[in-house]
Amino acid sequence: MPAPVVEVAHVTRTFGPVTALDDVSLHVEAGEAVGVLGPNGAGKSTLLSLLAGLRRPDRGTVRVAGGDPREPRARARLGVTPQATGLPQTLTVREVVDFVAGHHRDPVPRQEVLERFGLTDLARRQCGGLSGGQQRRVAVALAFVGRPQVVLLDEPTTGLDVPARLALWEAVRGFVAGGGTLLLTSHHLEEVEALAHRVLVVDHGRVLVAGTVEEVRGRTDVRRVRFRAAHVPGDLLAGTEVLVHDGDRVELLVPDADEFVRDLVHRAVAFRDLEVAAASLEEAFLALTGTPGDRS
Repeated sequence: MPAPVVEVAHVTRTFGPVTALDDVSLHVEAGEAVGVLGPNGAGKSTLLSLLAGLRRPDRGTVRVAGGDPREPRARARLGVTPQATGLPQTLTVREVVDFVAGHHRDPVPRQEVLERFGLTDLARRQCGGLSGGQQRRVAVALAFVGRPQVVLLDEPTTGLDVPARLALWEAVRGFVAGGGTLLLTSHHLEEVEALAHRVLVVDHGRVLVAGTVEEVRGRTDVRRVRFRAAHVPGDLLAGTEVLVHDGDRVELLVPDADEFVRDLVHRAVAFRDLEVAAASLEEAFLALTGTPGDRS
């Protein structure tokens, strides 16, 4: 079997009294996309900084593209967009792309980069005159200029509107479909669902659960229940999260769907159009960490 493109083995990293990562392990194959979820301070950005070679672990090993990410040979195969990026304010977008391309042996042609990430109309604009979302698009595009084998994206679509986010998703999907390896964190859980094959949920530096999106959903008993009923006794709603209660339309998150439906029957509630569905990734995330998904 070929070696994983990304390998994190029993990694621990501390900052003074704070343990940011605690015995974390992760293997990612070529052509695989992995989303890392967790509340603020969970260790997501620390993990990506170790993979980018910006920090070293206190214990354990980190290997990217067959080498130590702190070594130039491995780092040349990496593309990175951290949470905070600073672009040269007086350079134009195309000048920044050319500058980054000059550091790589076989960069993607400038025009191809601009078209792939929807930046053609911004090519002659100075970076300092771009909106925050436009600067973010440039920063993400720069991660792909050097034809990387592995790309690390930390909150890649912060500040982007919906069309720009969808365009970026399409470009990232193309990279993965071509055999590239992707790790990303995101405030938008639907983004992880849209892009990732697997999900790693971390909290307080530990991996709570790892698996496919479906497997992560399956690790919680929370279910989404929809039905129609003219009247639902108020005590039946206790312990649920009411998403919709509009006329006879009811939609709830319940910890035990079987028990809830039995209660409906036993209480002779006249319901119809009953649907029971798996929790969304966001709902599973909340159940696993006790933290609202938009704080990841």
